Amino acid sequence: MSESRIVLHFPKTLLDRPVISKAVQHYNLSFNILRADITQEQEGLMVLGLEGEQDDIDAAVEWMREQGVRVQPLEKDVVRDDERCTHCGACVVICPTDALAMDLQTREVAFDAAQCVACGLCVPVCPPRAMSIHF
Repeated sequence: MSESRIVLHFPKTLLDRPVISKAVQHYNLSFNILRADITQEQEGLMVLGLEGEQDDIDAAVEWMREQGVRVQPLEKDVVRDDERCTHCGACVVICPTDALAMDLQTREVAFDAAQCVACGLCVPVCPPRAMSIHF
């Protein structure tokens, strides 16, 4: 069983079509909506966790692209600028998934992109503005 976290950009022409439900049914996947911003007459954005066989996930992603959905891995969208980070730990306290954690030995903040759900809570609390989300 594999898991993949992706960012989906829906053109406004697809907002009324059941793209996700068809993909998960046809490719036998489970899904979790991690974040969504979908408004009529605008591009829709969804951060989605998919679980299933890797070949099925890959096929579903390809099918969504064929439908006109822009798909990209989540890891490329949540970014920490290591040069700006002062390892103050402000983000650690607010992170609901422990994607940001303080190493008790080195006192440095580690960022695990695989744990991140792109909630964005870390961005405004980061004093040096080292965290950013690029959807």
